[in-house]
Amino acid sequence: MFLVVPDPAHGLVAAPQSSDGLTPATEQFLADQGFTWNSEIEAYTRQADHGPAAVYSTAGMLRELGHYVFSSWTPLHTA
Repeated sequence: MFLVVPDPAHGLVAAPQSSDGLTPATEQFLADQGFTWNSEIEAYTRQADHGPAAVYSTAGMLRELGHYVFSSWTPLHTA
């Protein structure tokens, strides 16, 4: 299972529930999309492009790879 969400500090986050569900195809997909593992938050992160289209396309591809995925996108409000 994955959670895919934007985060102001980390960009686009793809967080696996556990490393047990990671497959070589999943890790390759995330690497090809520019994600890197962030051990501080135990998730894959990507600074570039964390808008709604990126959230939904990343979540969709992870689903195609056989994962259950929760995703959300909320616009960041600026003062």
